Amino acid sequence: MDRPIFVYDGDCAFCTTCAEFVGRRIPTRARVVPWQFTDIDALGLTVAECDAAVQWVGTDGTRAAGPDAIARLLGDSRPVWRVLGRVLRLPPVRALAWPTYRWVARNRHRMPGGTAACSLPQAVREQRYGPTPR
Repeated sequence: MDRPIFVYDGDCAFCTTCAEFVGRRIPTRARVVPWQFTDIDALGLTVAECDAAVQWVGTDGTRAAGPDAIARLLGDSRPVWRVLGRVLRLPPVRALAWPTYRWVARNRHRMPGGTAACSLPQAVREQRYGPTPR
């Protein structure tokens, strides 16, 4: 793998909106991709992991999830974003970041751009709307 990969839930409108923001505003070497259109098996990821949180897979195979993945993404960008990534890794900030991330993940259907489908686990979405192409 020649570039890091940042994986998000492409079935979630809020997640997609955030990924589009990254594409427009945060220059990074990472490929920002929805897990539904990525060979997650080759990355060593599972559907459950990708459904639970964004994922980072580095070129060396290192993995991170949730705010730790976001910190890695920011750390792979320009200086001002790298500083934010370092701040996000500080123990007191990280201790607050995880509960905040979990709250946002549970309520992503209520966030700007979110839809009712964002609140459903992947298994339920596939039951209702059919299997996700992979």
